[in-house]
Amino acid sequence: MDSTTATAELGWTVYPVSGSSDNSWEEVSGYDENMNTIRTYQVCNVFDTNQNNWVRTKYIRRRGAQRIHVEMKFSVRDCSSIPNVPGSCKETFNLYYYESDADTATRTSPAWMENPWIKVDTIAADESFSQVDLGGRVMKINTEVRSFGPVSRSGFYLAFQDYGGCMSLIAVRVFYRKCPRIITNGALFQETLSGAESTSLVAARGVCIPNAEEVDVPIKLYCNGDGEWMVPIGRCMCKAGNEAVDNGTVCRACPSGFFKPTQGDEPCMQCPINSRTTSEGAINCVCRSGYYRTDSDPLQMPCTTVPSAPQNVISSVNETSLMLEWTPPRDSGGREDVVFNIICKSCGGGRGGCTRCGDNVQFVPRQLGLTESRVYISDLYLVN
Repeated sequence: MDSTTATAELGWTVYPVSGSSDNSWEEVSGYDENMNTIRTYQVCNVFDTNQNNWVRTKYIRRRGAQRIHVEMKFSVRDCSSIPNVPGSCKETFNLYYYESDADTATRTSPAWMENPWIKVDTIAADESFSQVDLGGRVMKINTEVRSFGPVSRSGFYLAFQDYGGCMSLIAVRVFYRKCPRIITNGALFQETLSGAESTSLVAARGVCIPNAEEVDVPIKLYCNGDGEWMVPIGRCMCKAGNEAVDNGTVCRACPSGFFKPTQGDEPCMQCPINSRTTSEGAINCVCRSGYYRTDSDPLQMPCTTVPSAPQNVISSVNETSLMLEWTPPRDSGGREDVVFNIICKSCGGGRGGCTRCGDNVQFVPRQLGLTESRVYISDLYLVN
C-alpha cells in the first residue's frame, strides 16, 4: 500500500467519529517534498488536554509476508513555537497494527485502545517546524520506517494515535521484503519472502538450469531480512558436452566441431586435428577415416595414422648372428611414440613354410618396443 498513489480520498476511519468532536484527524489535500498533490491526514488540538485521536487504514492483505515494514512521512509542529501552549503538547505519535482474517472492522471495532491493537512504536520527529517555517513555506518532512512481525492472519490494519500533537501524516507506504528470482551458481532460485524477524534467514533450494547438475551437496541460498541473497551452499555445473554462457545463466550444447568431455565450468574445446563431431553437445571427437586414437591417448590429442615403413634397412650377417640397422620412417603418422618390433622366422627349403624362431634366439637391446634404430640378433643357425 502506498497512500501517495491514491487518486481519490483515502477514506480511512477516524476516531472520535466526525461530528461528535472537533478533535478527529482530518483528511485534506497536501503536498509532498516535491510539491506533488497528495492526500494527507492532519490533526492539531494542542490546547485541549487528554487527546486520544486515532486514524485507521483500510484492510491490507498480507500476501504471504511474515514481516511488515511501514514507511511514514510526516511533519510535526514544534510545541515551543506555539504561544501559550499547555504542557500536554506532544511532538510524537503512536503506530499500531491489528491482524484479521477478513475485512471486518467497523467504526467501533476493534476498540480504539492498546489490546486489541498491538503497539509497534512511538514515532518521534527528527526535526519539527515553527511559525517561522510556515511563513517562509519551508517544509520539514520526517521519514521513519518501522517493522513488525511475525504476522500470520490474512491481513491487517494500521492505526496512528495522536495524544496531543500538531502534525500532518503526509504519506504511508506499507511493504515487505523479498529476495528476487535469480540465476546464480548454475541454479535458478525463485522469488522468496524474507522471514518473520529482521535477523531471519530463509533457506531456498535451487534448481539446476537445463543441462547442469549439482556438484557434491544440494544447492541452496538464504534470504535475509533485507531481501538479499546470501550464504550460498553448493553449486550446479554444466554437464559434459555443454558450456556456460551468458554469465553462467545458460548451459549451451557444444557447437559442431567442439567438445567437452567432463562436467565443469570449462568452455568447449575445438576438435583436435583429424577428428570431428557427429552432432552438437559432443563429449568427444571421433577420428576421421584412416586416422586413429589409442586407448591411452587423451581426448584432446590429434588423431594419428599408421607411420610409413622404416627406411634404408641394412643387415650384416655371419654364421649365427645378424645386425639390423635402419633410419626412421619418412612419415611418423603424426605420432611421437613410434617404436619398432622385430619379427624373426625360420624358413626351410621346400614347401613347409616358415615358423617362429626358437626361444634361444637373443635380441639386443630387445625384440619388441624398440626406440633405437638398430638391433643385434644372436644364436641363429643355418638351415640347409
